Amino acid sequence: MRMNVRKKSESGFSLLETIMAIVVLTIGVLSLAGVLAAGLAYMSTSQLDFIAQQKASEAVESIFTARDSGALTWPQILNVADGGIFSPAASQLLDPGPDGILGTADDALPVDCIVSPGPDGILGTADDTCAPLNPFTRTIAITTNVNGDTNLRQITVTMNYTAGRLARQYQLVTFISAVY
Repeated sequence: MRMNVRKKSESGFSLLETIMAIVVLTIGVLSLAGVLAAGLAYMSTSQLDFIAQQKASEAVESIFTARDSGALTWPQILNVADGGIFSPAASQLLDPGPDGILGTADDALPVDCIVSPGPDGILGTADDTCAPLNPFTRTIAITTNVNGDTNLRQITVTMNYTAGRLARQYQLVTFISAVY
């Protein structure tokens, strides 16, 4: 008599399927690690990006304020090469000089800094600390006769700075008119 022996078919994962699953999972985890690293790098530069934006805005606001208060005449709101008072060369962020306008020849030391409270935790006391803004340079370029209009000028403030190993740049472009 003949016996039919049936083998049970074994079910489960083969070695090849397991290796493929591990490869797919590894690719996914490495992709997430790359996204995390990029996010951390972006976050570490965000404070410097914000400072660059604020310092560019501060330069433009000082020009507008000088025009509005009468401290500057319309012919003075030009780069030095065009007969004005603004240097188009990249310069450190210095405190404004006696004229109170940023980016002019009378700007003076010390280098602009961010003031933080000292050990007593109170801002405005003698123990406050000053972190100089050394990695920043500012360039103010003023273009005349925008679209042939002699009463309109373009102000371009370019902030260059280093964030870690990355050289970064922020540019603010605005317009100023002789009549406000």
